[in-house]
Amino acid sequence: MSHNTFGHLFRVTTWGESHGPAIGCVVDGCPPGIVLQAEEIQAFLDKRRPGQSRFTTQRREPDSVKILSGVFEDDIGQQVTTGTPIALLIDNVDQRGKDYADIKDKFRPGHADFTYLEKYGIRDYRGGGRSSARETAMRVAAGAVARKVIAGVTVRGALIQIGPHKIDRSRWDWAEVERNPFFCPDHGTVQTWAGYLDEVRKAGSSAGAVIEIVAEGVPAGWGSPIYGKLDQDLAGALMSINAVKGVEIGAGFAAAELSGEDNADEIRIGADGGPQFLSNNAGGILGGISTGQPVVARFAVKPTSSILTPRKTIDRSGAETEIATKGRHDPCVGIRGVPVGEAMVAIVLADQFLRHRAQIGAGAGCF
Repeated sequence: MSHNTFGHLFRVTTWGESHGPAIGCVVDGCPPGIVLQAEEIQAFLDKRRPGQSRFTTQRREPDSVKILSGVFEDDIGQQVTTGTPIALLIDNVDQRGKDYADIKDKFRPGHADFTYLEKYGIRDYRGGGRSSARETAMRVAAGAVARKVIAGVTVRGALIQIGPHKIDRSRWDWAEVERNPFFCPDHGTVQTWAGYLDEVRKAGSSAGAVIEIVAEGVPAGWGSPIYGKLDQDLAGALMSINAVKGVEIGAGFAAAELSGEDNADEIRIGADGGPQFLSNNAGGILGGISTGQPVVARFAVKPTSSILTPRKTIDRSGAETEIATKGRHDPCVGIRGVPVGEAMVAIVLADQFLRHRAQIGAGAGCF
């Protein structure tokens, strides 16, 4: 299987399966001399870790990360990167492959079962194997390393919609994101989502979601026109996340409803003598290059395909049948998609930062 690596100068290669003994990744291209402790990576993994509320899968994985290479203790006792590949490992400790024995010859609607078998002639039916969202834990780990590379940038994410229920953006509070199990920035919507997901879970069904990621502190100039666009890389990175079916930057699809006057982000001179944009419909990116405004991206996550409600399908012999997927699954996989989205944005920004620095050397725009 090819295409397990993402990035150009900051490159992330992941490996492992949902029910294998471990999952891991190799981060290549991280500059030397950056302080990096396993505890810093663990903090982000803990945000994604399963089993933290009744609204996520009850699979009990501590997701404890180990740094196997790429760091060394410096003269003052700090563990710093050496510039060599950083290998990260997470052991799988709560696999229950037997949950999938009844469906090993059936194709789950909405899953990659059919396409994997068509392409490779073999598939790991235990939780989807390589196609499982379990792989995203290593993206979160790699994203923690990426954040160290772009230390001047803050990347934050929030869930803004579950099913038909959207937040009230006038009540947006980043502090609230850390106080509820949904990464919701609107306190008034939390109970609505809780009640809705309880009903969905009891019905043996699932729900989709929309996630918004905001990166602040990105200076103007990152990205390239034509085939190295910052928004192009962001769209590809976010679309690579399991179950993502749509990505937008800035106003996104809503821009189609705006007039040219309303959509244009007008510019004035700010108090610091630099450009001051009066709006941010562009999501902080123009012509594929960052403007210095917050970079804003959203992505839509489809409902979890593994559900208890019986669905029509076929088996490997071509016989028509029905399937109900047992096991431990997220009623809304979008909840744990928030730290994954943050990680992918951080990885893209780290890669674009290094590409920008390589292009202009130590000139303006680097930090």
